[in-house]
Amino acid sequence: MDEPRPHAGRRLRHPGLAGHRVRGDRPVTAAATLSPADLAQGQLEAYNAQDVDALCGFFAEDLIVADLNGAVTVQGLEAFRAKHVALFAEHPQNRAELAHRVVIGDRVIDHERVYRKPGPVSFEVAAIYTIADGKIARIDFVK
Repeated sequence: MDEPRPHAGRRLRHPGLAGHRVRGDRPVTAAATLSPADLAQGQLEAYNAQDVDALCGFFAEDLIVADLNGAVTVQGLEAFRAKHVALFAEHPQNRAELAHRVVIGDRVIDHERVYRKPGPVSFEVAAIYTIADGKIARIDFVK
């Protein structure tokens, strides 16, 4: 017996498609459906699940990650992927907790608490996500 096909508007439960809606039986692309806030939330959920493939799906191929002063720390999606594979291997219980989010146009500013180990010890960051063409194209971090 064939599996039932999703109907229009039903949310998919596949981790790589979290947040995507479907039309008929085809997923709608992120660029067509996800707001800047949805992109920021989706990448946060993928980060916390330590799902590198899903995480990278929210970012542009030519992604730039920089400190607030403009110093580039990661350039390109493959470098971003490699950094997160290593991060999650070193800190298997790593997670980020959203403290506050502000959306202004194509930018999302997240105040986050990051925990590397279980327990109350954390550090705070502000991540400024710049969205272009339906993907996160740049992240500027304040640490």
